[in-house]
Amino acid sequence: MRTGNAPPVLVVGAGPVGLVLACELARREIPVRVVDRLPRPTDQSRAIVVHARTLEALERVGALDDFLAAGIRASAVEMHDGPNVLAHVELDTVDSPFPFSLVLPQTDTELILTRRLRSLGVRIERGVTLTEFAQDGDGARARLSLPDGGGETAETPWIAGADGSHSTVRAGTGQRLVGSFTGERFLLADVEATHRLDPSAIHTFFPPEGGGPLLVFPMRERRVRVIAQVPLDTPTTEPTPAQVQDVLDARAGGIAVTSTHWSTVFDIHHAQVPRYRRGRALLLGDAAHIHSPAGGQGMNTGMQDAFNLAWKLAAVVRGEAASELLDSYHAERHPVAQRVIEQTTRLTDLGTLRRPAERTVRNILLHTASGLAPLKHGVADMTEEITVNYRHSPLVVRGERGHGPQPGDAAPDVRTAEGQPPWHSLLAEGPGHTVVTVLPESLDADARPAPPGTPPGTRRLLVGDEPGPGVDVVDPQRRIARRYGFGAHGGTFVVRPDGYLASIGRDGRGTTAAEDYFVRRATGRPLSQPL
Repeated sequence: MRTGNAPPVLVVGAGPVGLVLACELARREIPVRVVDRLPRPTDQSRAIVVHARTLEALERVGALDDFLAAGIRASAVEMHDGPNVLAHVELDTVDSPFPFSLVLPQTDTELILTRRLRSLGVRIERGVTLTEFAQDGDGARARLSLPDGGGETAETPWIAGADGSHSTVRAGTGQRLVGSFTGERFLLADVEATHRLDPSAIHTFFPPEGGGPLLVFPMRERRVRVIAQVPLDTPTTEPTPAQVQDVLDARAGGIAVTSTHWSTVFDIHHAQVPRYRRGRALLLGDAAHIHSPAGGQGMNTGMQDAFNLAWKLAAVVRGEAASELLDSYHAERHPVAQRVIEQTTRLTDLGTLRRPAERTVRNILLHTASGLAPLKHGVADMTEEITVNYRHSPLVVRGERGHGPQPGDAAPDVRTAEGQPPWHSLLAEGPGHTVVTVLPESLDADARPAPPGTPPGTRRLLVGDEPGPGVDVVDPQRRIARRYGFGAHGGTFVVRPDGYLASIGRDGRGTTAAEDYFVRRATGRPLSQPL
């Protein structure tokens, strides 16, 4: 049994969630060790879609171009009652520089993130299994089973569990998943098929007889992904092509399977742990929450857990912030997963209505809603996770309410003037915070000092109407000022490393709010506690 000290963070699990966390830590020059029990990456493409909000975060990771090259852009969502289209919702209304869903197999997602992690100097240790761990106030002591049959005891200040629904890290925290354990059974299959479906849309079928929702995702060439809720007495053996065809015939029609690449049947519940942080252990992804795959939100929610956690953990490891900062990870992400659970439950319920009258009402409501712009936009935003915000986080500074985004919202994109870099790319540069000051209308640049408490690596951007000394972004039409609610006034806002607004305010109040945020970031104290 070997004994040694691990880097500051031990990440258990090298799926998409663990890989994002490791990339984001390594990008901030935090030494990280990544272990995974599997001897090689999975060849099963369970998760299939990356939504707009996750694509925005992947731009920060430095992997966006590879994702866009590998995936297929789905620009719409269609809902069907059997062969009849109930609603068609375009995603181009989504408030994101990437107004679409990107369809690509989980195998490709892991390959791209693994390459990015390797470019940052980190290699995955495969065939290494965490068997148990204990922790105290200084760190965790992890027992690892090695590929050669030997063992190792690794001491690490922080352990992050991205080790899936049967998480050993979760068990080590003494927690269980809490929620609905009635269970649902799902069939997943990647098949070659002929069909007349819109290849640029993601399709949800509500079967005429209420057998549960069926989702069909377009993939490359003639391949499609099938996700279907099936009865609980369905055998958990690998489905045959004929069985997949039976499900499609009963719920959709017009889709003919010619061959199957892989298929599986599995059970799922709706639950999450009470606390995402327990001492020196942190849980994310399926280790923290599980729910139906019907909404295509699971992997995205877990990856966004990692984006939220990484910059905070890096700040604590570097000694720039108190460990209490990590409590905001739970405060911000636990409610998000709860909403995902509720949304996927509602979607499942819509597909299991058995009374003809209920199904008729559902169909009328969906058809009517698809013709109302606000409701269509709401469906598109929810699908792409644009509605996720941290407005009620103890970390954000709640200032004046006005037009425009609020603290805790994702920093919105703006179409910049000709010759200026894209706004979303400017905000995505670098691994730290960005303090943006927008000058009042027709005011020359001034040398405003950085807000007190600004951590190392913080970028400053000065936005002005005209070029001038110190002006980083020229915005002659004041699009940025208007989009962020300043109008003719000036103001300052802070963009967190994960792309969310930490504070925002007009004139000098924006600087005061920024100062307040940076002090609270360092101390980890919520707004309810005095400084």
